[in-house]
Amino acid sequence: MKISVRFVLILLAALFSFQGFSQTQQWRDKYKVKKKDTLYGIAKQYNISVDALIEANPEMKEPGYSLKKGSYVLIPFATGQTASASNGAMRTTLSTVSQPYAGKTVRVGVMLPLHNVDGDGRRMTEFYRGMLMACDNLRAEGMNIDVHAWNVNIDADITQFMKQVDAAHCNIIFGPLYSKQVHALAEFCKARDIMMVIPFSISGDDVSLYKQIFQVYQSNDRLTNSSIETFMKLFSDAHPVFIDCNDKTSNKGSFTFGLRTRLESRNIGYGITNVNSSDDVFAKQFSISKTNVVVLNTGRSPELTQVLNKLAALKANKPGLRIKLFGYTEWMMYLGIDEAKFHEFDTYIPSTFYYNPADPRTQSLTESYRRWFKTDMLSALPRFALTGYDYAQFFLRGYASYGKSFKGTKTQSVWHAVQAPLKFKQVGSAGMQNEFFQLIHFLPNGNVEAISY
Repeated sequence: MKISVRFVLILLAALFSFQGFSQTQQWRDKYKVKKKDTLYGIAKQYNISVDALIEANPEMKEPGYSLKKGSYVLIPFATGQTASASNGAMRTTLSTVSQPYAGKTVRVGVMLPLHNVDGDGRRMTEFYRGMLMACDNLRAEGMNIDVHAWNVNIDADITQFMKQVDAAHCNIIFGPLYSKQVHALAEFCKARDIMMVIPFSISGDDVSLYKQIFQVYQSNDRLTNSSIETFMKLFSDAHPVFIDCNDKTSNKGSFTFGLRTRLESRNIGYGITNVNSSDDVFAKQFSISKTNVVVLNTGRSPELTQVLNKLAALKANKPGLRIKLFGYTEWMMYLGIDEAKFHEFDTYIPSTFYYNPADPRTQSLTESYRRWFKTDMLSALPRFALTGYDYAQFFLRGYASYGKSFKGTKTQSVWHAVQAPLKFKQVGSAGMQNEFFQLIHFLPNGNVEAISY
């Protein structure tokens, strides 16, 4: 069934607006954090937005930040408040919220499965909700946004949606989800010079044929190559150790084989062992003089846990041994089980996203999503609402700033992502392919850093 909905975004715009404050006196107060305090609770107590609180305390933007009892938080003035230079008494002025996008208009189309029938529909609905939250934030910054959404499910003939007048007037269309619908929508966008954002996995090479396409998804081959190149740059002086985990279902052979081939081409030695080897045989593959970087041939949790226990025993017997881990994106799903071990072994995990529940912006958006939609985000990695929020912020800000010359390259950086950063590179003379890649580094001191390449 075809659904066309025009959304008027009136949902609590001030929640995410960036607040301005006077330069006469920088801070209104200094608050001592109590047990169970949250950013939202502190911001509400002082009648300011969470974003304003974070801007006043830049350390909150650092990966791994969390409120600690007894620490101090600087409280900025609420919008419109200043302090008298003579006696410090507050007075109210008629200042307004900064609106950097005042007068800018972006017409957005969404052609994704937006329903509650199956997992695809539920995930894309959450993604779309995140987009709406971003639109509300941008509307508070002065941007005029006209959103049209269509439920384009797996069996839909996407050409039927293109016949609607609103579709032809879009500046940007997000979709589709299914590969078989890409070509028809690409032809439609080409004829009208509409930016077409394909947000999730597809097969085919349409991005190399249509300059209107922005393809976010990166193939496994592309990510594997990025992982190998990054490993070679980062650990050129280390001693790699490959551990066979006896996982017959593993699809990591392309990475381990490719990495070993590169190491051999540069005459870099490495060790090979098995997780079931005796302790003595296992230990012989590790270097005493160099840092050992351990690589598994599986992304599964049971085998990972077995290796972590084996490494812990090895380190206990040889305290001076230096060990790091180089993992896989799937390991991000095991943080509830293995995070402490990731820190212990100085772990690096390749990923195109990072869901950080301790990030103040993540916490703020999670709380807001719950209030807006009376439910929690799906327990998935990445969080689809945060992905939709990031993508909408990235592309709408980009279009408002650069118009049709927006390419999403590093030099046109317009948005600091909450979870899913983007960086595009042109494919020949055609469309734009996302090439963002990062390592999530779990430091031994308990901190986490995202290293972008």
